[in-house]
Amino acid sequence: MKHVLIIPDGFADRPLEVLKGRTPIEAARTPAMDTLAREGEVGLSMNVPKGLDPGSDVACMSLLGYDPLRYHTGRAPLEAVSLGVELGENEVAFRANLVTVAEGVMVDYSAGHIKSREAAVLVQSLREAVGDLPVRLYAGVSYRNLLVTDYAEAAAARTVPPHDITGQLIQPNLPSGPGSDLLLEVMARSVKALAGHEVNEVRLSLGENTAGMLWLWGGGRRPRLEPFVERYGLSGAMISAVDLLRSLGILLGFEIIKVPGATGYLDTDYAAKGEHACQALESHDLVVVHVEAPDEASHGGKALEKLKSLERIDQEVVAPIAELADRRGDTRILVASDHATPIEVRTHTADPVPFLLWGPGFAANGAESFSEASARKTKLVEKQGWRLMGRLLGTEAAETAG
Repeated sequence: MKHVLIIPDGFADRPLEVLKGRTPIEAARTPAMDTLAREGEVGLSMNVPKGLDPGSDVACMSLLGYDPLRYHTGRAPLEAVSLGVELGENEVAFRANLVTVAEGVMVDYSAGHIKSREAAVLVQSLREAVGDLPVRLYAGVSYRNLLVTDYAEAAAARTVPPHDITGQLIQPNLPSGPGSDLLLEVMARSVKALAGHEVNEVRLSLGENTAGMLWLWGGGRRPRLEPFVERYGLSGAMISAVDLLRSLGILLGFEIIKVPGATGYLDTDYAAKGEHACQALESHDLVVVHVEAPDEASHGGKALEKLKSLERIDQEVVAPIAELADRRGDTRILVASDHATPIEVRTHTADPVPFLLWGPGFAANGAESFSEASARKTKLVEKQGWRLMGRLLGTEAAETAG
């Protein structure tokens, strides 16, 4: 049996006035997903356990079949893996976003989705600015960079994701509590180092958002995950342009398939992802395809862009995989949102999210389409989202809500 997990990141949403009271996936044309929904099982899953933040690190760990309450240590230490950064036993890693702040307000959590080559130049300048502090800075992809410190107290600092406070004052959301002193010092120095930087001067002249600050969040220590082949007895492959997902794949022992044109943004090459996923099925038991675009559109408050991204995922990712699976006759598919990212709030929430299971062993349960409303109507609920992987692999059953 072959298996495919497709994650349109953050696609779950709430009804929007601009879409005439529909959610983006309800308003989008998604014939492939709707067909799978009518032929398979549709329900809701709770991928974010109570007490944990509804980040992609927690939610995607759930979808990959690992209980976050047992395995999660933080977002940044996961991302360190894909950057090849080895964390010592007492080291703490933090996500380091390049952000745009104006008049004390978080304007843009991504500095206009700054290009990786620009970010690398800025990170080098920041290394020089904090050279006397017990920290190491690593350039990642676009605005997503990494800070590592052996200042163990920093692990206790309370931090806030910058995408949670778009349009809000940063002062009440700065790192706080024990161990936050080092983080605040780094962030303060970053403002001085980036002010007037030539990269920002060029971006300003082009009318683009500048990277005026380094924002630290998502700290944690080195994670330990048992390999997927040991836990489930199967090989896997990961397709994603996002460091977090690649890192999870590396930790699980998956082959990481780098797709040309995959950007982790709205301009990603959807068709290439679908094509590479179909190819990967020939040599792997499980293929995971992650598409970040819907989540990025939500953070930007772009309802129509989110709708378009879902249509392209349906046409260029889901459709070719479903066609191949139908021809093979031995393939199961799970399509699931990791977490909700409602456009009205522009950030992640822990709302229950839709999933569909299709293929041998899954019978239709009455869904007319794939959407939040259809999933609620079936009354099929998985209260522990990490068990969905077991359902995909045929080892566990979901619960039916009364």
